[in-house]
Amino acid sequence: MEVSSSTSTQASSGFGQTDIQKKAQDVQKQQIEQLLQSAQKQSQEVTAQKTGMGGSLNITG
Repeated sequence: MEVSSSTSTQASSGFGQTDIQKKAQDVQKQQIEQLLQSAQKQSQEVTAQKTGMGGSLNITG
């Protein structure tokens, strides 16, 4: 009986490890998506400034 109980413990801990790895991958995916969105936004802002179509106009008179 001890053998079967240790086997079931190993199996259940194996599922736990899979869940942990999946959650870690999901978190990494979200972080990468946020990073890409931030980089895209910065790129758009730089392009807007270069073309003079930026959100902030510096008009002095």
